[in-house]
Amino acid sequence: MFGYGPAVRLDPGALSLIVVILAIAVIALAVWAGMLQRTLTATRRRLRAAFSGAGDAGLDEVLERILKRLDGTDERLGALNSLHQELEALLRKGTIRNVGVVRFNPFADAGGDQSFAIALLDSEGSGIVLSSLHARTDTRVFAKPVQTGRSRYPLSDEEQDAIRRALTPGERAVG
Repeated sequence: MFGYGPAVRLDPGALSLIVVILAIAVIALAVWAGMLQRTLTATRRRLRAAFSGAGDAGLDEVLERILKRLDGTDERLGALNSLHQELEALLRKGTIRNVGVVRFNPFADAGGDQSFAIALLDSEGSGIVLSSLHARTDTRVFAKPVQTGRSRYPLSDEEQDAIRRALTPGERAVG
């Protein structure tokens, strides 16, 4: 018959070590099987979500529908980007973005800082500067056009200060 050779005797310490190693291997296999089960469950959940409402459609049909939806989304995103660029260009020029205000007292006989100069400028420093001179008997209002921070009309110190405040970040406070 079959010969197996001489019998090998294991001492109790080696036998205990083999049992411990086998137990650890069984536990590791059980943990790995549990992780595979969780992954399988998550994958099934994702597939159900992807195929919900698909009826009898196959994977190819579902993927084709998803690609069509993505193409539509790309078109809408392109249109939104174009609109955003147009709006940004409109806002850059001709829209008041910078305001500077200076209050002052031009006449010693009139009390308080009732006069003012206000610069209303776009991002390129163009717009208008409005001035109001308040006296005891009347108030006068002046408007001067501004192009890139300058006017072709003479500007008072207060008007120049209002323009500087409008063009300098953090300097827009009334002074």
